[in-house]
Amino acid sequence: RDCQQADIEYLSGWKQWKRTSSKTLKKVLGGVKELSSYLVLWRHDIHSIEGKFGTGIQSYFSFLRFLVLLNFIIFIMMFSFVTLPSIISKYGVFNSSFAKIPPKNIEPHCTVYEPSGNKGLVYFYTYLKDLLSGTGFLEVTSLFYGYYTIDAAWISILRYNLPLAYLLATFAYLALSLLWIIKRSVAGFKQNLVNGEDQFQSYCNKVFAGWDFCITDPSAARLKHRSLLYEFQTDLEEERLKQKIADRTVKEKLRIYSLRIFINIIVIAVLSGCFYSIYRATVFSQENSNVSIKHDIRTDYCNMNFQANLLVQYLPSMVITLANFIAPQTFSFLIRFEDYTPAFEIKLTLLRCVFVRLASIGVLLLSLWSQISYCATDECKACGYNYEHYPCWESEVGQEMYKLMMFDFIIILAGTLFLNFPRKLLVTYSSWKPVQWCGLQEFEISDNVLEIVYGQTICWIGTFFSPLLPAIATIKYFIIFYIKKISLIHTCKPAGRPIRASSSHFFFLVVLLIGLLLAFIPLGISITHIPSSKACGPFRSFNTSWAVVPDTILEFPTGLQQVLFGIASEAFAVPFFVVICLVMFYVIALAGAHKRVVEQLREQLAMEGRDKQFLIRKITEAQRHPGEPQRAR
Repeated sequence: RDCQQADIEYLSGWKQWKRTSSKTLKKVLGGVKELSSYLVLWRHDIHSIEGKFGTGIQSYFSFLRFLVLLNFIIFIMMFSFVTLPSIISKYGVFNSSFAKIPPKNIEPHCTVYEPSGNKGLVYFYTYLKDLLSGTGFLEVTSLFYGYYTIDAAWISILRYNLPLAYLLATFAYLALSLLWIIKRSVAGFKQNLVNGEDQFQSYCNKVFAGWDFCITDPSAARLKHRSLLYEFQTDLEEERLKQKIADRTVKEKLRIYSLRIFINIIVIAVLSGCFYSIYRATVFSQENSNVSIKHDIRTDYCNMNFQANLLVQYLPSMVITLANFIAPQTFSFLIRFEDYTPAFEIKLTLLRCVFVRLASIGVLLLSLWSQISYCATDECKACGYNYEHYPCWESEVGQEMYKLMMFDFIIILAGTLFLNFPRKLLVTYSSWKPVQWCGLQEFEISDNVLEIVYGQTICWIGTFFSPLLPAIATIKYFIIFYIKKISLIHTCKPAGRPIRASSSHFFFLVVLLIGLLLAFIPLGISITHIPSSKACGPFRSFNTSWAVVPDTILEFPTGLQQVLFGIASEAFAVPFFVVICLVMFYVIALAGAHKRVVEQLREQLAMEGRDKQFLIRKITEAQRHPGEPQRAR
């Protein structure tokens, strides 16, 4: 301490102030970090779930919290850069104004768009139908693409290019989602790699370094104790299954492989049935929902026809929701007979269910785009799309995504209220043997993760066509958190086979990343290939949504235009791709070299340990036989 004091005396005033400021800043940052940990959403709830049900189920609720925050930030971005400027300019706030530039070289019949708003006397069920389907009064609100018809907004003296902002905001929320998921996946991959490298080392870390000695609260200590208990149960269960797999005879291996082949044939049959049902329902809906039925409040016959047409319109959403409900339940039941480890069961079930859910969205979108792009007359070809049935096709796609999200939420809520709670009451108060044999519902992590990944994929695709859809997704996941928490505590039982959180959480993010990458495909096709609607939206004056980018670049100075077009040319893209490949190969080679060094260090540590054991053994023998020093040597 005296030496430190002497060093401080010899420091100049500037260096002393710099050192003091650095220490003060570190203390302030530490205090802010500690305070922010108490402001984390659902912090206490998730810790309580971890202690009662293990880290596997806790990882699901942490994953759900991540999606709530992600959708909230996406909503803030879309509202700030798209919705708010439109509202401000339309209502003249802050001395603002807007301009609508009529499309040039466009046939007049392509610009006709009459939203199906409610007029005259309206029944209550019509409002309910509009709320569930996004039609009627919701179609003309800022929820959908057709509302944003201005081309430029002036706020004071500043010009705001809304079409460009709309497109850049779409790219921004996709890039934000990608980077955030990759960042969390990298952290999970490191933890998964460490845990999977040496199970004995992971076990020792939990035994000797797993306890947090900073815990002073008894309830927190009990939660930590239960969490470690579930981790040990997971390790023991996995080791038991590995030993069971290693001890299998040839006859048992043939039996289990034959059973797996048979179960996979059943899985393929279920997938084929789901896809065919979705295809037939979509074709039937597209062929019959465009029939115009006039609504007459004086006749019950027209009311019945109107409701029948409504049912036909919702048929694809209902079939997709039904397939997404039945297929995961079937896969979860079949996976029990394939005798995999708990972690691999989750991964395989998730992959199967992801294929069903995301492919169902793809079937629906492909069917819609085939109808949108179908043109049989010259007037239709002049517009580039089916303007008669889809005058504002972007809003139509947004309504389909809105209906899928609403039906998905209804199914989750109905499943909890009308399946899980009645099952809990029957098991508790009924002594009937079949009921007792069924028992309480287990909290299936794979099914619940697929529900929110499916909903998030819909949100990513639908945000371009419905800019405020992330706000609905945020509210939806916020409510689902409490629904699942109440259902878990009051109607479910802990999983019979514990699940490791490190591997499951990483795989959840990988599945979410697959959903995001698949969302790029329909969005990329919609933005770059399908002609934009000429009767609504901010891209009315452009052939495609992407055309706003080169049109904006042409307004830049000539030098900057040449630089940007040069970056977008093949002369720049090919060398850039080659350099990226070289950097990737270098990183892979460097990682391989580091891995070999780590293996050599491990071998040296093992040899050092054996040498020490040999030396200790010789010293012990020498102490036991002091009369034989030469032999001890």
